[in-house]
Amino acid sequence: MKITPDIVRGEFIGTESRITRSQHPSYVGISGRVVNETKSTFTIFHAGEAKNVIKDSAVFNFKFSDGTVVEIDGKLLVGRPEDRLKKSVKRLW
Repeated sequence: MKITPDIVRGEFIGTESRITRSQHPSYVGISGRVVNETKSTFTIFHAGEAKNVIKDSAVFNFKFSDGTVVEIDGKLLVGRPEDRLKKSVKRLW
């Protein structure tokens, strides 16, 4: 998978995720499959239960089907999935 700023426009439901940093210490280390997404939260299936994580307060590592792991600040992901398609992201590298 080619990593570009357009990655934030992608679909995250069904991907493996891990929270690496967060303003909420209890979020750090949550990992599992993303099962739902709303405007401001991801629902991650972790250790047999669904955990809601606020996007704005966490940094996520997503592992895509081809094995690529990408770290994305949750602040870039805030908004409904269908509205992210319209969002333009400045290239940071």
